[in-house]
Amino acid sequence: MSKVAVVYWSGTGNTQMMAEAVAAGAKAQGAEVSMFGPAEFTADSVSAFDGIAFGCPAMGSEVLEEGEFEPMFLAVEGALSGKKVALFGSYGWGDGQWMRDWQDRTAADGALLVADGVTANAAPDAGALAECENLGKALA
Repeated sequence: MSKVAVVYWSGTGNTQMMAEAVAAGAKAQGAEVSMFGPAEFTADSVSAFDGIAFGCPAMGSEVLEEGEFEPMFLAVEGALSGKKVALFGSYGWGDGQWMRDWQDRTAADGALLVADGVTANAAPDAGALAECENLGKALA
């Protein structure tokens, strides 16, 4: 059984809905899933999991949330080489550039992205939630 971590930050609940769908998809594939907020996940946590899904909405000028999520992600980047990773999050403006930047950054860390990042403009609709489930399945 694979072990999957779903690490996310959500200000409005949109990214939380996506995180729950990612977790459901991984569980459907038989994975053992643990969910974390950014304050609970460290670089030392990375090695305990076969795959990690990171979820964060776009903030400001299409960047990751800077108070909690960005510091955590910066701290774990050095441990992601060779690790299966999935990315997801919601946004309210722009065209999703933050996700493209985040994917490039994560790939440069040596992580193995299991699929393109899943985004939802505002609240995730049924299609975005299905994509999140598929992301969880791919990660598991």
